[in-house]
Amino acid sequence: MEEKIKVSDEEAMKIVIEESRKNRLNEYQKGGPFGAMIVKDGQIISVAHNTVIESMDATAHAEINAIRLASKKLKTHDLSQCKLYTSAEPCPMCLSAIIWANIKEVYYANTKEDAGKIGFRDDMIYEYIKGNKKDLINLHQMNRKEAIKVFEEFEKITNKKMY
Repeated sequence: MEEKIKVSDEEAMKIVIEESRKNRLNEYQKGGPFGAMIVKDGQIISVAHNTVIESMDATAHAEINAIRLASKKLKTHDLSQCKLYTSAEPCPMCLSAIIWANIKEVYYANTKEDAGKIGFRDDMIYEYIKGNKKDLINLHQMNRKEAIKVFEEFEKITNKKMY
C-alpha cells in the first residue's frame, strides 16, 4: 500500500514557490514566474505552473492548470474539499475559476501589486470590473430574443446538473 505524505500549509507554499522559480521566463520559456498547487486532506493533488507561452493559451495560468489537473485526477468539477496554494494573488480570471471550482481556501505569496511591478496587467482588469477603464473592451449585446429561448428551455429541465 502506498503511503501518502501530508503537507502543511508552509510546506505546500514552499513547493509552490519553487515551482514558480523553475518556471521563470528566462529559464524554461513556458510562462511567467507563477506556480500553484491543489491539496485535499493534506495530500498534494496537483502542482502546476504558468504555461501561457508554451501552450499559446492565454488562460493557462498556474491556478487554472492546477484546477484542471486536480479535476481530472479527482474526476470532478467540484473541488470544495480542496485548498489552493499559489505563488501570487490570483488574477480576476483565476479568481473566477477558483470560485467556479468551489474552492473556499486560497493561500498566496506575492500580491497583485507585486505582479504589476514586474509587468503583469491584473490591475487593469480589476479597474474594468470596478467600472473604470471601460475602453479596455467593447461589449455588444445582440440576439437576446433568440438566445433567451435556450435559457428558458434549460430552466424547464428538471434533472439538469448544475455546477
